[in-house]
Amino acid sequence: MSIEIIEKYFNNLSEEQKEQFAKLGPLYQDWNQKINVISRKDIENLYPHHILHSTAIAKLVTFAPGAEILDLGTGGGLPGIPLAILFPETRFTLIDGTRKKITVVQSIIEELGLKNAKARHVRAEELKQHFDFVICRAVASLDKLVEWSSRLLKSKEQHALPNGLITLKGGKLEEEIESLGTHAYAEMYPLTDFFDESYFEEKYVVYVQR
Repeated sequence: MSIEIIEKYFNNLSEEQKEQFAKLGPLYQDWNQKINVISRKDIENLYPHHILHSTAIAKLVTFAPGAEILDLGTGGGLPGIPLAILFPETRFTLIDGTRKKITVVQSIIEELGLKNAKARHVRAEELKQHFDFVICRAVASLDKLVEWSSRLLKSKEQHALPNGLITLKGGKLEEEIESLGTHAYAEMYPLTDFFDESYFEEKYVVYVQR
């Protein structure tokens, strides 16, 4: 299974976007033999379990041209790289505290010819820039993510969805959401609303506005 599963849910891709998504498989396969950026047990499921999973955020919000998005703790470039392909006029900054992962991410960005994405070896608390949204995938508990991301959000809005944190998470999340208290508004969107595959059961896009 490869790019067909992306085209199943995103049927208006340009030829350039199709080519970029098609390149992701070989690039990750090659890099994963050198540096373990995707679980080696799961690399065969790269497209459904990792790339399509990353695009779930695009089912919640259409990022505006010129918007600035931070992928916090990007790891191997997910969800930032697939979203940068989908939104070529939106600017993505992908950060991680592990230098070798950022080396991989920057190389993949360059190989794909993505002009709207950059990878930085930096921690969230060191950033001075502000963003429309902070996105991430399975990085930490919600309270930690809110703590790290709140000061990084712009006050000026340009989307129907107010600026906030958008994260991909799985399992029972009620306790994590309750731990945010009354200082944050959180909403869960089941990925089974977007995708048919059984893999996405009990997986969610979680949006938090503080």
